[in-house]
This record gives sequence, structure tokens and C-alpha cells, in this order.
Amino acid sequence: MSAEAFARSVPPVVTLNHLTDMIEADEYGHRFELSPEGAITITPPPDTEHAGIASDLFAWLLAAGWPARQILQAVGVRISLSDGDGGRIPDLTLWAQRPQGIWPPVTDLLLAVEIVSPSSRSMDRDLKVKEYAEAGIPRYWVVDRDTANTVTLYHLADTGAYDLVTKLPLAWLLQSSPEDHLPPAN
Repeated sequence: MSAEAFARSVPPVVTLNHLTDMIEADEYGHRFELSPEGAITITPPPDTEHAGIASDLFAWLLAAGWPARQILQAVGVRISLSDGDGGRIPDLTLWAQRPQGIWPPVTDLLLAVEIVSPSSRSMDRDLKVKEYAEAGIPRYWVVDRDTANTVTLYHLADTGAYDLVTKLPLAWLLQSSPEDHLPPAN
């Protein structure tokens, strides 16, 4: 489909239902997200290094006792802000209990992890830090694709903004206990 044909097929106001339809119709595995202000972001599917980092974190959480159905990769989450409802798809999410449905609210979301790709750098490091904090997600981690795969850990402060907790190489994080950074598995 050409860009012109795609633009003609987009409704004047895009909802999460429209976004779900776009995702289901896409045969190339793109990731479609919707900001609470209504901006659509389309990114290519992750590469193998990106997927490997998500798998390493999944295995680390699973080994620490978190149920597999509470550690989800690339699941949509509803971001409800004063500007409206949006939908984001973090690379990895950790839930207090198993979420249900498409675009579950962040009510039981304990952690959102974004693995930085060239196409998502400014969004993951800047925009989502503010957006996820305003949505009330207690913890947000950003994994850079530098030589150390540096993980930046944020924790939601009483002010409603994230405090930077630490930055450490992914290998160090994976050698620590998740309970050093998260509530205990339930």
C-alpha cells in the first residue's frame, strides 16, 4: 500500500479500536502505537538482538519466580492521560496479576521495559519517560543498545515524575536478584 493510500484509509480521529484493526491488517509485523494526543507511530519489527535482550529479561524474571503469564513481551497497554487514551506496546511488561484483553489499563502494571532501537531512541528516552510516569506506571526501564546494553532504571516518585534510580550494564542486572529492583514475585 502506498503512503497516499494508507493516509486516505486512516480515520480523522484514531482510536485504540482503529489501531487494533491496523495491527491485525499489517502483514509485516510493524508495531503501531497511539499517543494520548492521537499521534500514530509505526516502527519496524525488532531485530534479533532486540528480541534477545527481551528474552534475557524474561528468563531472569521467570527464574526469580514470576509467573510467565505476568511477564509479557510486546503487549499493548492503555495509556490514559488528561489528553486522552493512547496505546503503547512496551518491549516487556511485568504485571502484579495476569492482564486481560486487548489494551489493558496500567492498573496492575509493575514495570514497563523499552529496548532502544534507532527508530525509537527519542521516544523511549524522552517521551515515554513523561508519558509512563503520568500514567502511573511504578517502574520504567530503558535498555540502550550500546556495548554494555546499559539499563536505566526509573522509579515513580511521590511527585508523579520518575526518579532516576541507577544505570548499569544489562549483564550486571541479570546477575542481581530481581527483588533488588522490584517487589517480590507473587
